[in-house]
Amino acid sequence: MAGHSQFKNIMHRKGRVDAVRSKVFGKLAREITVAAKLGTPDPAMNPRLRAAILAARAENMPKDNIERAIKKAAGAEGENYEEIRYEGYGPGGAALIVEAQTDNRNRTASDVRSAFTKSGGSLAETGAVAFMFDRVGVIAFPAAVADADTMLEAAIEAGADDVRSDENGHEVTCAQDAYGEVGKALEARFGEPVRTGLVWKAQNTIDVDDETGEKLVRLVEVIEDQDDVQNVYVNFALSEALMAKLEA
Repeated sequence: MAGHSQFKNIMHRKGRVDAVRSKVFGKLAREITVAAKLGTPDPAMNPRLRAAILAARAENMPKDNIERAIKKAAGAEGENYEEIRYEGYGPGGAALIVEAQTDNRNRTASDVRSAFTKSGGSLAETGAVAFMFDRVGVIAFPAAVADADTMLEAAIEAGADDVRSDENGHEVTCAQDAYGEVGKALEARFGEPVRTGLVWKAQNTIDVDDETGEKLVRLVEVIEDQDDVQNVYVNFALSEALMAKLEA
């Protein structure tokens, strides 16, 4: 999980400064609408919707926007979004998985392919890199809810596979089929998580030199800038020096 988390933390910090907030809110609202349409509009009974709402709160999305997105799922005028996964390679042979939600498959495919090629990457067939990742559940809590040993003990008891704890908080990882039960058990003990959901976890990460790392960061930025793209997962790790440069 280290490579994924390391990279996503950098992108998140950069995103909070650089991203156009309306675009961020638009993507969050789309996920809320899709989650509510696929299940029940009650977040207590719909884990995916609950995860989407938590993500929206983390970005300070107004409550009215969240409620409007949920109501949109029940309306006949709402768009019907199709979920698509793209896979590809970046500089240095790094693997990427891209999750998108679209009402126009051809437009999205063209936009994602263009984003790859203009930044030194290449789009591949579905399944080309997915075998290098596992689909897992992630439940994250603030550092203050427990010390590392307590969280590890509780996570193992709940059926989780791994816990990563540091000053930023605790990130619990579990198998996809155990996600619901693990989440309920941990939330009952530690309260509402700050982040939860199903993600693609790289089985192994590859180290890249700083020049390649900067190219890969740019590639992910260009892909994430596409309106229909929701998430990007990677299997590379950046050096401490490059992390410090990107965070500066």
